[in-house]
Amino acid sequence: MSEQPEQISYEDFCKVNMRVGRVVEAADHPQADKLLVLQVDLGDERRQIVAGLKGHYTPDQLVGRNIVVVTNLAPRRMRGLESQGMLLAASTADHSQVILLSPSEEIAPGSGIS
Repeated sequence: MSEQPEQISYEDFCKVNMRVGRVVEAADHPQADKLLVLQVDLGDERRQIVAGLKGHYTPDQLVGRNIVVVTNLAPRRMRGLESQGMLLAASTADHSQVILLSPSEEIAPGSGIS
């Protein structure tokens, strides 16, 4: 049985800013085997997100997709490139299957998630 994560308060959850982003460009990371580099339109801005999706998605499969992005994480360098957010995905325990979370219907980039 898996260990339950620590509970957080409703107020802590409210601090997480999630918005719909549309992938406008995607490419292999030049220095990593499992990472892809995405350029994501968030409505009022464009951000770069580095994500461990290689082997699960090709760059062509991502361009034009709407995804869910956590926008208020501090930027993080991943193998030399800055990631300016985190996308949400579901995965099996062994990461053999990774599925991007996305809105079930079309909605504008930058739309809030609550």
